[in-house]
Amino acid sequence: MPGLGTSLGFGAASNHPRDLVNSDCILIMGSNMAESHPVGFHWPVVAQERGAVVIHVDPRYTRTSAVADVFVKIRAGTDLAFLGGVIRYILEGERYFREYVVHYTNAPTIIAAEDQRAGDAELAARCGPATADGVSDPWVYDREVEPDGRRGQPRIDPTLTDPRCVLQILKRHYAAYTPEAVARVCGCRPEDVVKVAELLCRNSGRDRTSAIAYALGWTQHSTGAQIIRAAGIIQLLLGNVGRPGGGVLALRGHACIQGATDIPVLFDTLPAYLPQPRAVPGHATLAQYLANGKSYLSRRGDAPDGLWKGDALRGGWADMPKFTVSLLKAWYGEAATPENDYGYGWLPKLDEDLSEMSYFMKMHRGHIRGTFLMGQNPAVGGPNARLHRDAMRRLDWLVVRDFFETESASYWYADPDGVDPKTVPTEIFFLPAASVIEKSGSFTNTERMLQWHDRAVPPPGDCRSDAWFVYDLGRRLKALYRDSTDPRDAPIRHLAWDYGSDSTAAAQEIDTEKVLREINGYHVSERRQLRGPGELASDGSTACGCWLYCGVFPDAQSNLARAKDHRIDGDSIYAGWAWAWPANRRILYNRASADPDGRPWSQRKKLVWWDGEAKRWTGHDVPDFERDKAPDYRPPVDARGLAAIAGDAPFSMHQDGRGWLYAPYGLKDGPLPVFYEPLESPFINSLGPHQSDPLAVVLVDPMNPIAAPGDPAYPLIATTYRLTEHYLSGAMSRFDSWLCELQPEMFVEISPELARERGVANGDWVVVSSPRGEIEARALVTGRLKPVVVDGRPAHTVGLPIHWGYAGESVGAGVNTLSLLCLDPNADIHSAKSFVCQLRAGRLGNGRPPEPLPVFSRPVVQDPIPDTPGAAQPLGRFGHGQ
Repeated sequence: MPGLGTSLGFGAASNHPRDLVNSDCILIMGSNMAESHPVGFHWPVVAQERGAVVIHVDPRYTRTSAVADVFVKIRAGTDLAFLGGVIRYILEGERYFREYVVHYTNAPTIIAAEDQRAGDAELAARCGPATADGVSDPWVYDREVEPDGRRGQPRIDPTLTDPRCVLQILKRHYAAYTPEAVARVCGCRPEDVVKVAELLCRNSGRDRTSAIAYALGWTQHSTGAQIIRAAGIIQLLLGNVGRPGGGVLALRGHACIQGATDIPVLFDTLPAYLPQPRAVPGHATLAQYLANGKSYLSRRGDAPDGLWKGDALRGGWADMPKFTVSLLKAWYGEAATPENDYGYGWLPKLDEDLSEMSYFMKMHRGHIRGTFLMGQNPAVGGPNARLHRDAMRRLDWLVVRDFFETESASYWYADPDGVDPKTVPTEIFFLPAASVIEKSGSFTNTERMLQWHDRAVPPPGDCRSDAWFVYDLGRRLKALYRDSTDPRDAPIRHLAWDYGSDSTAAAQEIDTEKVLREINGYHVSERRQLRGPGELASDGSTACGCWLYCGVFPDAQSNLARAKDHRIDGDSIYAGWAWAWPANRRILYNRASADPDGRPWSQRKKLVWWDGEAKRWTGHDVPDFERDKAPDYRPPVDARGLAAIAGDAPFSMHQDGRGWLYAPYGLKDGPLPVFYEPLESPFINSLGPHQSDPLAVVLVDPMNPIAAPGDPAYPLIATTYRLTEHYLSGAMSRFDSWLCELQPEMFVEISPELARERGVANGDWVVVSSPRGEIEARALVTGRLKPVVVDGRPAHTVGLPIHWGYAGESVGAGVNTLSLLCLDPNADIHSAKSFVCQLRAGRLGNGRPPEPLPVFSRPVVQDPIPDTPGAAQPLGRFGHGQ
């Protein structure tokens, strides 16, 4: 998440779920952890048994709420306002961990005077929207002047009293977020804001730490990245980052969601969070791309105005040339040479947004001819699913790989939109996929931990793993273009592509350990595995598919993702099992667990420390710092890379080595989080001049109408969530009779008050509508969804589980018929956690329940797959009304 990356350095959980046993207080917000992450929730329960306070802030009273010591109900979509109230409480009462804040954050950093032209009265507005060119408001640090006249290191005020220092700007920015103002927006009581803030403050400091855990309840908002930024600000102010029992935990909803962002299925990043090159002058050549450094995800592709170019040469990202060249060598092998920029010209250059939703909008407009769907079910799982289905009907061809005939494979003839199958021109190929127990590979999970799993049984018939499919497709494409002289075919011709199994018995499968060896990296001349990222070079002598994973396969035999021991580089209290990036450390930024002199803040929270006799960092975790860099080290003026990071600066991926309360660049919608109402809301924003995030992207289309603020036709708030018994769109779980027995039917949760108002009894049929469409389901009338009072009037929430569709053993309405297509400006994430709706008693249409599709057994095709490139026949073909 860019919210974490901008605040701390990496967009991943700083700690891990097992570390929650060391917490004195745990705030769970934007997550129903007990139900969505039931195994991980074991650790908050253990912490609670040891005396920790568990707080749950959520629109619904859930199983997590039932276990929590404190539950606060808020209106869906107002999380950022609530967190703003917590920040104000910390600042107004000076409850922050002062020594930590002064030394380890940019709180004392001075902002340039010329960039405060707007004055304090307009500060909140200036910290909100970005400038017209789409870059964060270009406030910059006031800097020292170096002997040669260049602007040097930022000026700081350790007393935190300068009106232009970050802490004072932060204090003014959040002055409006009083408990009363926050309660008026969120629908809670002012004392609820104070109570949560006080518990966090009381359980933070030298001897105590608090953790914050979140999930999709934060990310799936138009302000998702800024919500997470606010959590990072709280944890930095309280001194909870880099310490046992602290941090910000991004709870991933799948065994490999973290891996899917590390080695991305994202359109705008390369492996290990290197920015995808843009079609801009600043990225025309490799030298230009590297000279602009990380560009801090400025989607413009060059550094924001006011960025001191020397910043790109300081901190961990100064090694970007090593990361990038080694990646290109891994991808293009011998063909990547200094003469051709190591194949940099073969990388596609982005010239538009190609996120999933933008892609489907292009498809809907007829700009996409064909698509592969693997591990995705957009026919019911995509926001505004009706538009997704309509978009797929405009394709010439579609390939679906899955275990079962999902909605995205059957939409052409079983579409709830009532489309005549004979009018669908798409030719659909349904290919049988191997399940997780039928393939080998690694997961990278919530705690950044690579964990290997071996195949338990071979896949039946011609079912194949996704890895095999991609490898075989690439092999055939390389054969197809082998003799081409067209320059645009060079990326395929020169691709290094040797992952086939050496085993005769597994000739039809890919050797996934070969893939992990390449991801780890090796010395090109001798094909010797790299032992860690310190061995990477920028001269083409090393190849590495993901520098963050460098060290997981340090020699030809040692796959540390298989590790089953209980040791981590010494006497770690964090038991082994597998390998965590980077360098097998379990708590990121853990230099911050010691004071500026290298001593633990307290014995109770001891983690890593400076051993004066051995002249090195040691402790219970792999130090997230250069081992031999003393606490009193001060970099010379011309220092570069990690050598430019002082010995008391724990956040070494940032150029100043500090955690960022104020982000000078990195997020498109401003350096400080601002509360905005959701894109659809029954209420007007009372905390700022802008109703919704002005940089959020609404995909304009007649099939994607958006309700105006306060539209009386849609007075209710819809929020979506998942159930323990089902999974995502239900593509796996609704084909399992046992899981269907546990949760047999789609339902809609409503409060007793709303039920009385609409004349609905528990179990009755109801119709829920939004500007995009309407669905029907049974009503579950429950006190878990009590209304809250916002601006003096009740705000009712309608709870919608996400798992149903029209295929499987249990069928029901898909809630994404109701949700809207929009993009968070920083992460291109949709807003499924808060949008408007209406509810009435009754049924749709003729009142008959939806007819289930025939439930087919898992597709197994016995015909062999021809090995000759280009000669393969489809394994399951339908469409054109056949």
